[in-house]
Order: sequence, then structure tokens, then C-alpha cells
Amino acid sequence: MSNSERQETPAEASALAESQVETSHLTRRTALGSLGVLAVGSSALASTATAQTGDNPVPQAGAVRDRYAIGLERLSAIDGRDGHAVVESLKEISPDFARYLIEFPFGDIYARPGLDLRPREIATIAALTALGNARPQLEVHIAAGLNVGLSQQEIIEIVMQMAVYAGFPAAINGLNAAKTVFDRHPTS
Repeated sequence: MSNSERQETPAEASALAESQVETSHLTRRTALGSLGVLAVGSSALASTATAQTGDNPVPQAGAVRDRYAIGLERLSAIDGRDGHAVVESLKEISPDFARYLIEFPFGDIYARPGLDLRPREIATIAALTALGNARPQLEVHIAAGLNVGLSQQEIIEIVMQMAVYAGFPAAINGLNAAKTVFDRHPTS
């Protein structure tokens, strides 16, 4: 008789069952222990005032006043009056959303180290062009691109590049938005 055909004795079956139960309990204890370590670790991270990226501290949740102040500063540097006009227009219908618009994109994301404002605006113009349905926001960010040093020709190339990935309609809409902004901001 081969090993595969051999019948287990009642004692062997009982030992195997006990072993499986013990393994199951051990697995559960290990998983719960891991969750405990994660909870302690995440608690320690949450209590840290700032996270370090290189030499630049990155504001964490809880520093709301700083996020708002940093956001206003970034908004002014990037969008100038156009950005403030967008925020003001939202305050009447949703003051909270107007605050979020300053705190998250400008106080958190635009304030991060690693990219200066030019590549951030290149990415934003490309993304808004690709969306194809965000003309007011695209116009604000095309003007912002000019504010942070992009040339009209660079902006045209960014929008044209999106024809490859987002299609001709999105690029045509983007070029029309660029023309509107360029007419308001002629080059010197």
C-alpha cells in the first residue's frame, strides 16, 4: 500500500486537527500583532509635527493656519488676481470649499519641495487640456504659466502635445483657451 492510500489512525487525525487549530490561532495572533504594530506606528507618525523631505519641512494635517497662509502666498505667486477671483467667487456659495481650494492645492501640493512652479504649471496645463472640459480653470492656469515664466510658444507646445494623448478636440479647445488668454496678456 502506498502512502497516499494509507488510512490515518484516529490518533493521527486528532493530532492533525489540533495542529491546524493551533496554526490558525497563531496566524490570527500574528495578524493582530501586526495590526497593533501598524497602529502604534501610524500613531507615532500622526503625532509628528512635520515630515522631512530633504531639508524642507512639509506641513502636516493640523497646521491649518499655516496651510492657509502658505496657500495664499502660493496662489498670489502663481495665479495673481485670477486665482483670487476664483476663490472669491466660491466664498459666497461655499466658504469651506474656497478655503479647501487654498489649503490643499496651494498650501499642500504647490508648496511641496521637488518641483518649482514652472514644471508644476506645465503639468497642470497638460492635465486640464487633457480633461477637455475645464476651460475656465485652463485659462487661469495658462495665465499662471505666463506668470511663472512659460512662454506663449511653450504653452502652445504643451497643449499640442495633448492631442496625442487626449485627442484633437481637447487640444483644439486648449488652443482656443490659450488664444483667449494670450489676447488678454500680449507679449512685450
